[in-house]
Amino acid sequence: MFMRFKIVLVLGLLSSFLLSAELYEYKIGPKDLLVIRVFKVPELNTTVRVGEDGTITLPLIGKIKVEGLTRYQLEERISTLLAEKYVKNPQVTVFIKEYRSRTAMIMGAVKKPGAYEIVGKTTLIQLIAQAGGITSRAQDRIIILREREGKQKTIVVPIIPLLFEGRGDFNVEIFPGDVINIPGEISMEVYVFGQVRKPGVVELPMGYGATVLQAIAKAGGFTERAKRTSVIIRRRSGAREEIIKVNVKDILKGKKPNIELKPYDIIYVPESLL
Repeated sequence: MFMRFKIVLVLGLLSSFLLSAELYEYKIGPKDLLVIRVFKVPELNTTVRVGEDGTITLPLIGKIKVEGLTRYQLEERISTLLAEKYVKNPQVTVFIKEYRSRTAMIMGAVKKPGAYEIVGKTTLIQLIAQAGGITSRAQDRIIILREREGKQKTIVVPIIPLLFEGRGDFNVEIFPGDVINIPGEISMEVYVFGQVRKPGVVELPMGYGATVLQAIAKAGGFTERAKRTSVIIRRRSGAREEIIKVNVKDILKGKKPNIELKPYDIIYVPESLL
């Protein structure tokens, strides 16, 4: 037990060390928020956001270019500039409070959509976890929009293999600037009348699941007097009306495919005369 605890402790310390190293090697970019402190010279302490042009303005020094520098390099740069005219042996520390130049946007069917900092290697599952996980209205795929060298790339990741089957090949790495969209369920209305227990308007998900069996189930199912072999779907297309006859018994037996519905279809279940 003690040995296991030591191993876990060492792995935890190693993980923290590696993350700290990644943060320290991070290159500053536009919109990052920097906290700059000069030891024993509090009047030079400041919190400043990097401009779109990659520069900041500091007391005494003025405007300097910081984009592309690490924290260490910026500390050295500020120390050198202060030592030239103003402060003897200045000790400067730089802390990056917000990594705005290295964010990815996640939107759609997650609990906390928004922009998230990408520090070190970040995978799709890690980003979804930061966003609170997917909601129950998520569709079956994730769309990642990525721009590289002026060219747009679209990556489509199926949710079930990623989150429920543990397929590591779908757990892609996320990079700054990526936009991750988890489409939410888009609903449509159809109408179910006749010999069902709850006739009226039924809301179904657009696409997968929007079938005649699903609509009848949402309407409470058949009554005892329903004629299951002669269900009628009325579909309007402009001025033209299409009538589709459905034998639900054949669908249930696997002899016929389940009929996919379209918005505003009307399903009528007639009464059996027997």
